[in-house]
This record gives sequence, structure tokens and C-alpha cells, in this order.
Amino acid sequence: MLYQIVSLLLEVVTGFLSGACLLRLYMQYQRIPMSARSGNPLGRLVFALTDWIVLPLRRVLPSVGALDTASLVAAYLLQLAEFGLLWLLAGAAGGLFAVPILAGFGVLRMAISGMTGMVIVYAVLSWVATQSVVADVIERLVAPPLVPIRRVLPLVGGVDLSPLALLVILQIAAIVLGHLQAAALMAF
Repeated sequence: MLYQIVSLLLEVVTGFLSGACLLRLYMQYQRIPMSARSGNPLGRLVFALTDWIVLPLRRVLPSVGALDTASLVAAYLLQLAEFGLLWLLAGAAGGLFAVPILAGFGVLRMAISGMTGMVIVYAVLSWVATQSVVADVIERLVAPPLVPIRRVLPLVGGVDLSPLALLVILQIAAIVLGHLQAAALMAF
């Protein structure tokens, strides 16, 4: 029981922080202004949550083009810490080699979950007329994966089903990722 409680708490904290690191990475990749002057409260929240780990990593990890490698490595390190602590709490059962593999899969799982959450929020916000900065940011983050789907999937009765199609694709990706993770761990 204690292991389950600690596992849950670790998953929530590291999931929140590593998700914020991935959101920082994606927002910077999409060139969404995140400074206090931009009026983007989501950007300010992401900076507040991630500056403590991303800024020191930036000193040693330069960006590669538009890709903020420090944010990506920060997300990986947080996942690595989570699985490392869980491995220790489980009595160091199994091989230590599985921890970095699980951390890599954890980052991918966080990316899929984060995009899923953004698509759901985007769909809900599209039903109501809102002129908030957060709605604009969410729309800019979700639009790139929706564009190719919208090219293939026409409007049905005037309704855009591309968010639903993207959610199905993300769920399929999560299933495939789960099977790849199980296969990778079985191989060792």
C-alpha cells in the first residue's frame, strides 16, 4: 500500500513537472511568446515550474535549431528520477538497465498524454465563444497536428471532426507505445 501511495505521488509530481518541460519545449518550437510582457499566463506558469531545471541545463546544452534540448533533457531527467526512485523503493528488483528505458518511454507517454489533454481542451473551448489568451495559445499548439487531418477529413454537416480523429490517432499511438515498452523490457 505504501509503495502505491508513493508511486502515485511521484507520478503526479514528476508528470506535472516533466509535462511542463515538454510544454515549454513545444511552445518554444511553435514560437509562442511566453514572457510576462506577452500576457500569456500559461507561458508564465510553464516558466515558473521549469526554470529551476531548464536554465542550469541550458548552460551546458545548446538548442539545436528550434529544438530546446534543455527542456527535453529536463523532462527525461525527471522521468529518470521517478523510475529510479520507484526501482529503489521496490527493493532494486530487476535490472537497473530498465530504468533509463522506462524514462524514455515515460517522456513519450507524457507527450502523447499532453497532446491528448490539449486537444480535449481545444475541443471544449471551440464549443464556446471565448476570447482568452489561453484559448488562443491552445489553438496555436493544437493546430499543427490538425492541419494534415483537415486536408484528408472534410467537414461533416459543417462539423470539424479533426480533433476527434486526432484523439483516435493519439490513443492508437499510446497503445503502440505500451506494446513497444513491454517488448523492450521483455527483450532484456
